[in-house]
Amino acid sequence: MLMRKKDDAKQNSIKRAVIQIVLNEGMHGASISKIARAAGVSPATVYIYYENKDVMLRDIYHEYAEEIFSTLTRLVSDDMTAATFIRTVIQAYDRLISQHQEVYHFVEQFSTCPSLSQGCMALKGPEVLDSLITAYKQQGAICNYDNTNIWAMIFYPVKGLAGQSCVEDSIHKKQLNEMIEIVQKALLNS
Repeated sequence: MLMRKKDDAKQNSIKRAVIQIVLNEGMHGASISKIARAAGVSPATVYIYYENKDVMLRDIYHEYAEEIFSTLTRLVSDDMTAATFIRTVIQAYDRLISQHQEVYHFVEQFSTCPSLSQGCMALKGPEVLDSLITAYKQQGAICNYDNTNIWAMIFYPVKGLAGQSCVEDSIHKKQLNEMIEIVQKALLNS
């Protein structure tokens, strides 16, 4: 039996099709045949890369979620002050959302989906950021709140600002800087 070879261009085309269809029609509208048609491949080709629809969605979700966290973890280090850490993560997350809106919305849509977020602890990025937050708490630089609450204080306000589609860049930048100041005041020990 002749095995078909994987092709990165085809797999990337499948991923783009998945994101488009899921964002337009939801997870239930994303059938293998629709995805294959949108990607310009046969359904059999989709199965070369993914065992089934659930595995495909979970794998693509994990890949892009890890990419987001990888980008953030590359920008931070344990020798940063806690204030710089907060500023860096917030600014980078804001840039990621604005530069990769479709991927962000895809990941965001499924971040609360139980079947896809199973194994989210397998992602390395959240673990790295969580370790840094814990270290800042141990140093007394960040208030000793639960890490989940600290994550919420850092990430959720950015999502709120990024969702404003009709705001000028200069106003957005001012709002972002003000929000960074608010988060720093809330989390940093004086």
